[in-house]
Amino acid sequence: MRTVDWTALRPRDEVPAVEGLRERKKRLLRRQLSDTATEMFMERGFDAVRVAEIAEACGVSEKTVFNYFPTKESLVLDLGEATMASLRAILADPGLSPVDAVLKILSSELANITSWLSSQNDPAEAKAMLLRFGMLVGSTPSLRAYQRDTADKQVAVAAEALAQRTGMSSDDPESQIAATALLALWPIQFRALRKHLNRTQTFEELHDAVSADVQRAARLIDVGLNSLETRPEQSEIQTSGPGAP
Repeated sequence: MRTVDWTALRPRDEVPAVEGLRERKKRLLRRQLSDTATEMFMERGFDAVRVAEIAEACGVSEKTVFNYFPTKESLVLDLGEATMASLRAILADPGLSPVDAVLKILSSELANITSWLSSQNDPAEAKAMLLRFGMLVGSTPSLRAYQRDTADKQVAVAAEALAQRTGMSSDDPESQIAATALLALWPIQFRALRKHLNRTQTFEELHDAVSADVQRAARLIDVGLNSLETRPEQSEIQTSGPGAP
């Protein structure tokens, strides 16, 4: 039996206003595959569970699983794709500074987690499971590698969005370092969540404590990123001759 309901924690495609039966079945199957995989990995360990076992538990073929999820790792680490979509949309908003845009995404993702925790029948058990999930990822080399690869893709998405705002190239060093600094706020939030998870009395306090840590880190990079407006003029390289000063 499930001790927690993972469904609300996982990123979901928006349900269209008019959803046909076929589309609804596909959406629900994707959810079932991800939630079943999470439960099995948490119980037995990531490497001990075969994709064929997940398929069998859901009553589908292994090929069907890979039609929905390109890799075994993506069955449980699909939040990164939702983050990339948010980066594309919100970093493009000229009314928000780059730091404010990223803080908006982080705050929304944190609110989803605290809302999920508060909705569980046993919030204390849900906290323990959330910590165990983090330990599962941290102790599994293939999941850590998948996270790093996803982080690289997120940096590329952020660099492209910043380049479009400033007229630079996404390959310019300014775009690259700015994107890297912004994405570094995600591990800050994850660490703060682990630190405060069992130190706060209410989920509102948890949200506030984690947000405060993230904002402290964000302030350090805000000044530099706010100066990222236009491409700096390229200075000419002077070649010194024998008689040059």
